[in-house]
Amino acid sequence: MNAMPHRIALQMHKPGFQLDVDVQLPAQGISVLYGPSGSGKTTLLRCITGLERASHATVQIQGEAWQDDAQGVFVPTWKRPLGYVFQEASLFAHLDVAGNLEFARRRATPPRQGSPLLTTEFAVRTLGLEHLLHRRTTELSGGERQRVAIARALATNPQLLLLDEPLASLDEARRHEVLPWLERLRDELQIPMVYVSHAADEVIRLADTLVVLERGRVQACGPLQEVLARTEPLIRMGGDVSSLVVGQVAGHDDAWHLTEVRFDAGSFWLPDTGLSAGQTVRLRVLARDVSIATRLPADVSIQNVVPCQVLAVRADQHPAQALVQLDCAGTVLWARLTCRAVEQLALHPGQSVWAQVKAMALVR
Repeated sequence: MNAMPHRIALQMHKPGFQLDVDVQLPAQGISVLYGPSGSGKTTLLRCITGLERASHATVQIQGEAWQDDAQGVFVPTWKRPLGYVFQEASLFAHLDVAGNLEFARRRATPPRQGSPLLTTEFAVRTLGLEHLLHRRTTELSGGERQRVAIARALATNPQLLLLDEPLASLDEARRHEVLPWLERLRDELQIPMVYVSHAADEVIRLADTLVVLERGRVQACGPLQEVLARTEPLIRMGGDVSSLVVGQVAGHDDAWHLTEVRFDAGSFWLPDTGLSAGQTVRLRVLARDVSIATRLPADVSIQNVVPCQVLAVRADQHPAQALVQLDCAGTVLWARLTCRAVEQLALHPGQSVWAQVKAMALVR
């Protein structure tokens, strides 16, 4: 596959809103556009598709110009080899699932040199739709409808898959039903995806690359762990400050129903959910669930304790609180403490401390 990155540089002016973006996105994995409502996520996505036309724009997908105003190039939406998944599934009610997929297959773009052909069979298998093929779309649950919508987009053999908050219209149960299928697509699909979301759990669970948007401008862009290590954009947006720990399942303690996840700084223990030994997992740790000790804690209930070094102490949104950035053998953890605690512990950059993690969420 052509590994050239995507280049998206554009400006758009609307009453009360201005979008001004210039980013490069990798040609593999999921790039998540994250930000609050009104930050420009969907507008940017629609500009990539050509549904909206920005001015002074360059949209290059793996080196192919979809829009280049300097050269007078604008490829209409119907000629762009893309798949688009909306918030609502928008399926054809008069067709069953197989009919919806066949409609997309007939409009599939031809195979591109160096790129695999995405078949309808691949989409059906990867999204687990075999038992639904002869169901009418009106008989499907919300989660099933979105899986069919994603499969229909894949059946067109796109060069790029775009998903505009595909879980926003689903209740919590249906969201958790669809998320594992999206993870499977990320791990098995050989085409890049751009995914719009304002849900932090989706970002942590799915993103390889994170683009943080605020008021039409990019506040941060890069690999997920690197962006989460830079807390300023997330503080400014009022979100929970999170850390991402990537580790491997080392084993299980059957007596206590626990799983050990190892990373460079040590191990974390979490409830056993049937993960396989050797499996790579993501753990989300909220800053409010991390405390700090200047000596190795003893006789405490918190089981997850790792050595680390203070990188920085920064002001938080409330004057009573501070955020402490910790380096745990290359993994950044954030701890939210009171300023009084920071003063009493005399925390400063370069200091060796111990991080105590009271809770974490397994997101993969």
